[in-house]
Amino acid sequence: MLAAFAEVVGDIVSKGDEKVTIPGFLTFERTHRAARTARNPQTGDPIQIPAGYSVKVSAGSKLKEAAKGK
Repeated sequence: MLAAFAEVVGDIVSKGDEKVTIPGFLTFERTHRAARTARNPQTGDPIQIPAGYSVKVSAGSKLKEAAKGK
């Protein structure tokens, strides 16, 4: 069941034009990451990381309240 949910959310978010919201619980949203320069942790050499997309997950109000113990 969770695999099916993850597949549906992934399909919607990958299109990038809408958020997936479970009211009071979670919101999934596609975000753009700009190209940037980082460092290789083993060698310290600078490396170029290309622009791309990521997923932002935000907790809803009910989940936040539950985490606070309310």
